[in-house]
Amino acid sequence: MRSFTLRSRRFLKSPRSTLLAIFFLIVATLACARDVGSGVNVTIVPGGDAASSASPSATRLTVTPRPTRIVLGTPTPDPTHPPSRINDPNAYIIKQGDTLGTLAKRFGVTIADIKKINNLTSDDLFVGQRLKLPVSTLPTSPSYKLIPDSEFVYGPTTADFNLKETIEKFNGYLQRYIETDRDGVTRNGTQIVQLTAERFSVNPRLLLALIEHQSGWLANRNPSQNTLIYPLGYQQPGFEGLTRQLYWAADQLSTGHYAWRENRIGAIEFPNGSSWSISPGLNAGTVAVQYFFARRYSGNDWLKQVTQGGFDLTYASSFGNPFERGYDPLLPLDLSQPTLRLPMEKNSEWYFTGGPHGAWGTGSSWAAIDFGPPVDGCVASEAWVVAAANGIIVRSNDGAVIQDLDGDGFEQTGWNLFYMHIATKDRIGAGARVKAGDRIGHPSCEGGFSNGSHLHFARKYNGEWIAADGVVPFNLSGWIVDSTGKEYDGWLRKGDKAIEACDCKGDNRVTFDP
Repeated sequence: MRSFTLRSRRFLKSPRSTLLAIFFLIVATLACARDVGSGVNVTIVPGGDAASSASPSATRLTVTPRPTRIVLGTPTPDPTHPPSRINDPNAYIIKQGDTLGTLAKRFGVTIADIKKINNLTSDDLFVGQRLKLPVSTLPTSPSYKLIPDSEFVYGPTTADFNLKETIEKFNGYLQRYIETDRDGVTRNGTQIVQLTAERFSVNPRLLLALIEHQSGWLANRNPSQNTLIYPLGYQQPGFEGLTRQLYWAADQLSTGHYAWRENRIGAIEFPNGSSWSISPGLNAGTVAVQYFFARRYSGNDWLKQVTQGGFDLTYASSFGNPFERGYDPLLPLDLSQPTLRLPMEKNSEWYFTGGPHGAWGTGSSWAAIDFGPPVDGCVASEAWVVAAANGIIVRSNDGAVIQDLDGDGFEQTGWNLFYMHIATKDRIGAGARVKAGDRIGHPSCEGGFSNGSHLHFARKYNGEWIAADGVVPFNLSGWIVDSTGKEYDGWLRKGDKAIEACDCKGDNRVTFDP
């Protein structure tokens, strides 16, 4: 089965200004927005009160408690990040799916340099071919660190963070923002940020800082008119409104963070077609921010965002020095998975329908695998998803169930299990304590899009998605997850037995046999 975690939405907000001049200005703005033909309708909410809105020059920045002394700077350097996980950095053996373009992106080099050092006259490659890897001739990104990894994830440093109080404290446009999607669900700015943080497991402080940096919505009651439809600056049809903008931003951040951590990229590409090799001394959280801004800026404009006095100043002036909250190490070197069983009842019929793929969105770690019951399409299933371990249910909504395994009641700390597409009917509630084998709910298509009822299953540790086939691979009742290197393709292996993932019902049958 396939999971799709982003939707097209229709956004509406409630009008608040009664000034005729502002009304006509908004109508003009909307006319431009609707011409894109995206089918997404956005109504802008004027900020501020009548007195401050009467004059366009009377933009008011609410005075909020800020750090009296803003500290910027790079912490102790991290160990140099290897260009790849291969043992010999001067040779690479071509695998299925490799191209010169993907190799150049992964190793932070150019296609021309790969061809030159290997005397290649064409772009054709074959499986098993051995290539030398050139020294990069690309410019190198700044080595200045922007945030620690713990400020990227929805992890331990957010356990005591009150998002609602923070947004109210800044008293800006975001506090009064309201949006209604096509399903008729209305959320305010706080709820949208919280939802994005939970789904992508991205730190809400980071999301707020990006909103402030790109649009001023956090602290400014009357932000610039040109930010009201695209507050994160991604001006593409179908991405109107805060929800779609934040989803896009969180996905870009995730791509940078996880692709760098998992050695899938060694260079950052820019809108103008240029590329920069990623500085080997960086950490994944900083690469995430560099990657995000590279989706919007190139050259000197990009450098302004990712060097001292750019985004780091916005972040520090809003929330203080992020490195003072650093939680190190986010992932212990001796990290091991607790004992987990297959999330299905004994002797029930299930199928391994999806190998390692994104936990949420397209950019996150390939932390998820899929299991499907013996039904076709998005129809009700009487099969039960069961708890893979003992723990506490800390969240249960919108098709998602989060189980905390360390017992502290926070999904931001320790090991947590993510059960997705769980039907509303019979779904376990938040606060319940469960033992391995207890019923969680029925597989369905609820939560995001799916082409058939199934369970989308993933792990997090301290808020970081853990790759299903990574250094700490999924181990379910002794079945170890293995990837082919292609999303959704993979294997369950146990001794001399192997089950290949397939979006079908055949030899991929899997049962719990204690």
